[in-house]
Amino acid sequence: MESLWGRFDRLVVFDTETTGIDFGRDEIIEIGAAAYTTAGEAESMDLLIRLTPGRRLPPFITQLTGITPEQLEREGAEKADACAAFCALLGTGERTLLAAYNAQFDLNFLYHFLRPFGRADALRPPRFLDVLTVYRDRRDYPHKLCDAIAAYGLEDRAVNSHRAVDDARAAALLLSAMAAERDDLDRYVDLFGYSPRYGISGRRIASVTYRPQSYQRLRPLYEEPETV
Repeated sequence: MESLWGRFDRLVVFDTETTGIDFGRDEIIEIGAAAYTTAGEAESMDLLIRLTPGRRLPPFITQLTGITPEQLEREGAEKADACAAFCALLGTGERTLLAAYNAQFDLNFLYHFLRPFGRADALRPPRFLDVLTVYRDRRDYPHKLCDAIAAYGLEDRAVNSHRAVDDARAAALLLSAMAAERDDLDRYVDLFGYSPRYGISGRRIASVTYRPQSYQRLRPLYEEPETV
């Protein structure tokens, strides 16, 4: 991944598990992240997070992730503590790259998670990379993380468990595999693709350029003309 290490000193890949898909209403119940340098994984975190009093964990989320209400109550961190832990792992350097698989979803949730504790500014210094955008440029539909793991033969190394730190590490392995195939990852920094049919989900991120990304891969997204 020389193209990225030429621009960044720290790569933080993260993932969230949530109570649903509405970042303004639903809550993060688990946040996991792994920080990498050129020497490999430097540190990681994986925290369950207690729900706001009065909120309930939907049964289908327990079926998907295996996380139970009892686990959240027994093992979950307070939101403020989880915010502090994530910001500490992220660091403050401007040469940090923050990445996720379907980063638009996770960054919307992360911003609304950090904001009540006055920590949203932690997202100002880093640049952003959407691993899903890169994968869509490499392979045909379907584009779930499990499909990407299988496409690159990473089943024996990557765990797609719908648990946050596992999925973060799987996304990091996928990035490495895609870089070995064609090391143009730096061209995707702050460039997010979206479905022309459904549009951009959630709120736009000011520092990100959005471009419609067709299933027909005629050329890399970074070569597509910019749209308003």
